[in-house]
Amino acid sequence: MQNWVKVYDYKQPYRAEIVKSALEEEGLNPVIVNKKDSAYDIFGQYEVYVAPENTIKAKRIIENDIKFE
Repeated sequence: MQNWVKVYDYKQPYRAEIVKSALEEEGLNPVIVNKKDSAYDIFGQYEVYVAPENTIKAKRIIENDIKFE
């Protein structure tokens, strides 16, 4: 996972899972990294990473195809 790029982050895990699923459907093989502080659960967030060559495609999918409303 060296040099992978963060394309999304959010405080709640469900949004990161939605993004991950959408990117997986496109064959991008994303990974979620949990950066929450387990002791307090108010600090940190969930981050979605992709390989560098998939960064632009992933960001376009997140911006254009995923709606959280």
